[in-house]
Amino acid sequence: MQKIVIIVAAIGIAFGITGAAAETAKPTDPQIAHIAYTAGVLDIEAAKQALDKSKNKDVRTFAQQMVGDHTAVNDQALALVKKLNVTPEDNATSKSLTSQAEANRKKFAALSGAAFDKAYVDNEVAYHKTVNAALKDTLIPDAQNPELKSLLQSGLTLFEAHQQHAEELAKQLH
Repeated sequence: MQKIVIIVAAIGIAFGITGAAAETAKPTDPQIAHIAYTAGVLDIEAAKQALDKSKNKDVRTFAQQMVGDHTAVNDQALALVKKLNVTPEDNATSKSLTSQAEANRKKFAALSGAAFDKAYVDNEVAYHKTVNAALKDTLIPDAQNPELKSLLQSGLTLFEAHQQHAEELAKQLH
């Protein structure tokens, strides 16, 4: 139980959440599906903002990859929940992530040029570190359905590559 609270708190920190509500019990498969899907949607929205604001070729290439990859994973997740006849369940974690992502988008909207690029990429590094840790430590181990677990494991492999790419891009921007 303490592990999920720590992971949820880490997700909150990555998104700048203060006082985020944390799940106190192991998440269910419908909750896990919703958390994972929500995290993907939020990264797509952040990437679209980067595509609208950034003039940096490398940042734009990275953002386009985030849109494409997270859309593909989310499409697979939607197909799986439909196949399994599972309804993703909104929960405190996904609501907090959404709320803070909206605040970040507003904060990033006030930035431009190199300041925006740095803020976006630094956020992507923190985001992927936290999401990858949550996948490894909580979401994958707690998933009961083998197909959901497999999809999450495939996503983790892809998102670890995203983290490495974001870290390399962050070094270029500093």
